[in-house]
Amino acid sequence: MRDLKAELTAPGANTVQVQVTFTSPSGDRRSGCTESATAKARVKLPEPLGERELAVGYPAAVFTADGAALPALRLCGDLGCTPPATGCTTGSYEQAVQAVDAPAHTYRDAEHCDGKWLVLDISWPTGPVCGDPGNDACAPRLGDRWFYKAEEAGWKPFFRTATGGCRAVREREPDFPTALCTSLEPLAPSLHPAYSPTATPTS
Repeated sequence: MRDLKAELTAPGANTVQVQVTFTSPSGDRRSGCTESATAKARVKLPEPLGERELAVGYPAAVFTADGAALPALRLCGDLGCTPPATGCTTGSYEQAVQAVDAPAHTYRDAEHCDGKWLVLDISWPTGPVCGDPGNDACAPRLGDRWFYKAEEAGWKPFFRTATGGCRAVREREPDFPTALCTSLEPLAPSLHPAYSPTATPTS
């Protein structure tokens, strides 16, 4: 690796952009460059970072001084530098969807929440990718029902099922409140189809 440098590219009101560049023959196996190494590059900001975020590279790794052990910075996660508080809010539901590694273009169909427990029905298109759930091109769809418990780091999934009512979830977690599951209907078979084992043909 040669010519390593970090450059300030776009100081903004909320974010400071830094680009890191270097040259390396690692793509050419014949060069003998087959291992990786850690290196350091320095960049000097024209003014203190303050409350702004620092974005390094593309796609950017984002850092903040908020909550960090200065002079080090804190690496922000997928939900940003200030994740939503765990609760019955849209931002918190988005965190819950990410927690189950749901497919892209997943939609929240229903939420049942009391602040400590959450039921989330989600679905996603299996046809062409699109952003309009009402578009016929997005059909057919598959779905899941997830159950969560509030933790310090956010909603933590602990169970999923396509059945209705409380029996299945309370067998898994007896403390789950019946107020959130009594009225649950089973998921539509089209959203959560059950496949029978395929018999192996014999000759």
